[in-house]
Amino acid sequence: MEVTISELMEQFLGSPLVTWVKTFGPVGGKSNDKISTYMDLVDGVFLHKIMLQIDPRPTNQRVNKHINNDVNLRVQNLTIIVRHVKNYYQFRDLHYLLSLKNFAV
Repeated sequence: MEVTISELMEQFLGSPLVTWVKTFGPVGGKSNDKISTYMDLVDGVFLHKIMLQIDPRPTNQRVNKHINNDVNLRVQNLTIIVRHVKNYYQFRDLHYLLSLKNFAV
């Protein structure tokens, strides 16, 4: 049984991750079609906006907003997002550990 690209995209767009992402605002621009939604997610710009809502601390790196289907720019954006998520959890965990240390003293 062969799975088509449109079926894979439909499955991805119906996933819990995409459902959660949509709670932050409309994905896919004004057209809100499946391809626009998919492209907004994979270029990393919308995910970066979500990460800034979760952790608004300023970062030195800005995402490329005009990807134009350039794989290298897309990878750069996703690398920035992964780094931001990693820094957020390290910062949060550090504060948690410090609060435990203060509690133990």
